Amino acid sequence: MSELLEICMVVCFGLSWPMSVLKSYRARTAKGKSLFFLVMICIGYVCGIAAKLTAPSFKWYVLFFYVLNLVMVSCDLLLYFRNRRLDREKAAGRA
Repeated sequence: MSELLEICMVVCFGLSWPMSVLKSYRARTAKGKSLFFLVMICIGYVCGIAAKLTAPSFKWYVLFFYVLNLVMVSCDLLLYFRNRRLDREKAAGRA
């Protein structure tokens, strides 16, 4: 039962990341995004993956959702750096 609840938690978190990635891609600005928050979320998912890999009763299907979320957050993190560069280029164009 605890594994099912954990999967539900990770899936619920995971449903928000595709929307965040899409919003970051379309917005083309890093304003409103927090680098610290994104990095902390990535570290949290890495820790969750490590916990799953070291657990005595390892379940691959639970790990899948952690990895999927880490990939989505990493995409959002990469878009943050792209958008920050675009913000700098836009600011330099105005100066």
